[in-house]
Amino acid sequence: MRCHWGTALKSGVLFFVLVFLYMYLNLFSAKTSETSEEKLWAREIVSQQLRSDRNLQVFHHLKNDFGKLNMSYTFLAGYPKTTLKYLTVGLSSVKRKNGFYLLDTLQSIFSQSSEEELQDMVVVVLLADFDMTWNQQVLSSISERFSSPILKGQLLVIHLPQEYYPPLEGLKRNFNDAPDRVTFRSKQNVDYAFLLSFSANLSQYYLMLEDDVLCSRNFLTTIRMFIQSRGGSAWVTLEFSKLGYIGKLYHSSDLPRLASFLLLFYQEMPCDWLLGYFTKLLAQNMPIHFKPSLFQHVGLYSSFRGTYNHLKDEDFEANPLNVADNPPADVVTDIIPFKEYTPEQAYSSRTTFFWGKSPLAGSHFTVIFHTPAIVTRISVQTGLQDRKDILTSAEVEVGRSPVHTERGPTCSQYAKLGPLVDGQFDRKDIEGDAAVSCLRILVTKSQEQWVIIRSVNVWTKEEK
Repeated sequence: MRCHWGTALKSGVLFFVLVFLYMYLNLFSAKTSETSEEKLWAREIVSQQLRSDRNLQVFHHLKNDFGKLNMSYTFLAGYPKTTLKYLTVGLSSVKRKNGFYLLDTLQSIFSQSSEEELQDMVVVVLLADFDMTWNQQVLSSISERFSSPILKGQLLVIHLPQEYYPPLEGLKRNFNDAPDRVTFRSKQNVDYAFLLSFSANLSQYYLMLEDDVLCSRNFLTTIRMFIQSRGGSAWVTLEFSKLGYIGKLYHSSDLPRLASFLLLFYQEMPCDWLLGYFTKLLAQNMPIHFKPSLFQHVGLYSSFRGTYNHLKDEDFEANPLNVADNPPADVVTDIIPFKEYTPEQAYSSRTTFFWGKSPLAGSHFTVIFHTPAIVTRISVQTGLQDRKDILTSAEVEVGRSPVHTERGPTCSQYAKLGPLVDGQFDRKDIEGDAAVSCLRILVTKSQEQWVIIRSVNVWTKEEK
């Protein structure tokens, strides 16, 4: 159903949201160090919203209380998979007067992610310009350069026509902004609201980016590790960059109401300010910022008026946690696995592990790289934290000259790196520039206890 902005929403949800916001901002203003002017301004903004016919019109097209927006998106490239992903990366792009960074941003997302990470991720690009000629030109470039991610369902490109947008002219000039500035930031709020609503059912988490950023290596794995490190503690927004709305992470379950929130206040203030208020409304009073930052702003020219904007995040690091490379490989073992705890799960960046029945002397757990790699570090972790199911006696080896035998793929030549100590191995000083094809954990003594291999991590470097 197409939306018409002249019809008022006859629903109690809008009144509930506004009254809750009004009460919260009064409480919030009494508990923070905001200036008196900011407190008065916040109360006045909400008071105006309670009297605004325009904002009653804005929510006409909601399906239900905080439901997805009822509109038809145009798929320009790709189509969403039916399986739920771990992370959606969302970015909106419009034509700039100076500079064009979208393709480089997409290249950074895909090149800085492993194949396994890409299987857990979908990137959604909203081409939000009203100039369809520009959209088609950009779409052609994206399709040519990123055909593989599109075919794999890892990249979607969408668009919404102008008729779906609320009024963008004649809006209030808060902060004494020029009319074209008000139009620009108001449209940007609506762009992101549409993008959030579309992405609500694609994954467990949603990451907001701009179209002119670079990503740190294995950012998805780093995000996953940070989420896990917080245990069951509640959060609304996790920040992986200090700048604007770059690198802001949300639960996908919060996206419908965040989209509604942006639409309600679309003409009031810039998007990053609204995101901050939304986080506080859901009772996260302090920012939760991961350091170092995982995303860097690289655009030299703003999408508004094409003005020079050399904004940088000094906390950005290209490889913040030295996350393992784990190049593509086959993982085989003759240790009998228990149920679904298969060997490849120990080599995965996901929170999984291999669980095998009592290993015998001579049993092996072998990683065969698809392409020989120069290995600089190897880490093996076995057992649980209470020392249950550790691998008590084993050697870690690297091999060359891959072969196929009756027992499966392996290498014909192996060199020992050292034994597991208390079920663990971590060697950071592996020397040599010769590529290896295999990593093998060779059991040297039988044990009755079952074994858990929690992780096998490999770091590599490029050949000279």
